[in-house]
Amino acid sequence: MSAARTKAQGIIDDNAVAVFSKSYCPYCNATKSLLSEMGAKFYAIELDQVDDGAAIQDALEQMTSQRSVPNIFIAQKHIGGNSDLQAKKSQLANLLKEAGAV
Repeated sequence: MSAARTKAQGIIDDNAVAVFSKSYCPYCNATKSLLSEMGAKFYAIELDQVDDGAAIQDALEQMTSQRSVPNIFIAQKHIGGNSDLQAKKSQLANLLKEAGAV
């Protein structure tokens, strides 16, 4: 397993909510805003601001078949991107509560 995949899996495993993001991405910002509004404790890694960001993004694509950001995990389960998260808005409070993120 590559170092980037190990790092990505560690982030997913260690956090109730993990967001793989890019600092300039409006969809990533919408995701982080929604999670903040819901009072969620989440870990966001800005892939454009870490040396191994491109490798992590490649690893996430292998793991989830999704290359785009944000790439969101709640309770170690892949949620998808911002549109997927927004579509789950009505269930989000329960998902976050079950994950122990609020």
